[in-house]
Amino acid sequence: MDVNTNSGCSARAERKQQEKARIIQREKQRQTVKTVSRLLQKAEAERTPEDRALLQEHRDTVQELSRRHSRRALLKRKQEEVFDDAESLKAKVRQMAEALQQAKHVVIYTGAGISTAASIPDYRGPNGVWTQLQKGRSVSASDLSRAEPTLTHMCIWMLHKVKMVQHVVSQNCDGLHLRSGLPRHALSELHGNMFIEVCDSCSPAREFIRLFDVTERTALHRHGTGRLCPHCRAQLRDTIVHFGERGTLEQPLNWKGAAEAAEQADLILCLGSSLKVLKKYSCLWCMNRPANKRPKLYIVNLQWTPKDTLATLKIHGKCDAMMGLLMEELGLGTPVYNRSQDPIFSLAKPLSPQEQKSHTREEIAPPAALEDASPDTQAQGEATAVQGGWFGRGYTKARRKKKTV
Repeated sequence: MDVNTNSGCSARAERKQQEKARIIQREKQRQTVKTVSRLLQKAEAERTPEDRALLQEHRDTVQELSRRHSRRALLKRKQEEVFDDAESLKAKVRQMAEALQQAKHVVIYTGAGISTAASIPDYRGPNGVWTQLQKGRSVSASDLSRAEPTLTHMCIWMLHKVKMVQHVVSQNCDGLHLRSGLPRHALSELHGNMFIEVCDSCSPAREFIRLFDVTERTALHRHGTGRLCPHCRAQLRDTIVHFGERGTLEQPLNWKGAAEAAEQADLILCLGSSLKVLKKYSCLWCMNRPANKRPKLYIVNLQWTPKDTLATLKIHGKCDAMMGLLMEELGLGTPVYNRSQDPIFSLAKPLSPQEQKSHTREEIAPPAALEDASPDTQAQGEATAVQGGWFGRGYTKARRKKKTV
């Protein structure tokens, strides 16, 4: 009995001693890293013989710190916005215009960068959602249904109208492509549309387009909007695909249309996307083909993207500025958004009387109602901030606290 007790005490004491030794070793390594880091910040001429000897003794630590510095510098360069000068921009736009005129099947991939002109923030730009959260700053979400299609949205609509673009694949949930007039069959909204709720209990699934953001009560893995299908009385759900989710709805995601368009494409134009998410969708890039059989790739973005090295041409410029020049080069007029022609008003299905109070989001005002609204009412609406929904909660992943060392 005593032998077993002594043996157990001895084992515990040994484990404690080992744990203490590990803690001391970690602390010693931490101090070494601090010391070496401080010495590396000194100019070569200012280092003493003792400093040089210490750096020589800890060569592995020096190499690791050098690698960390290189990674940080590279990341910083990738996050920097680069602008082509005016002459270079015009020359590149001319080159793109020629490519568009020669192409037979053009597909456009769009990201958050095409909606920043509508006061919708992007994710990875200097003032983007992820960027602000990484800096520890808070992000407030305004009611995005107040946004209107930008010049880029309208130019894309025009290019499709004149049959120079066959399909548009968008990562955006803001519904602005739909509101620009782009036909549903020519659009794949891979991450959903904030104006659309569906009943996936009906077969086929029924769509209900609304004049307001339907995502007020929804979040990651929680998609019920609180309203019921008028046909089967099942709960309606939003169409948003959050980070970490896999989209399963046929519409408005339209993955089939996106994959078929990519397969036929001989030119892909990427506008305002970091491509960090899109690059993961292999069906969009024809990577199973030899390099010389793949579509020509044109990228318009101010920052680095993981597809830059594969691009035929990279344009560093704002989407609206580039698209304006492109339309001029193609001899096409620059279209302007006209609310009276916004298709969402004819597509939207009104709520039943019982559902009128099922949301608190502002509805898109029809042209007549907009004209009747007083300036004070409009200004009051613009000052309102809302939380929740696809934008308000979609970035919670980035809020996770870093583990303290």
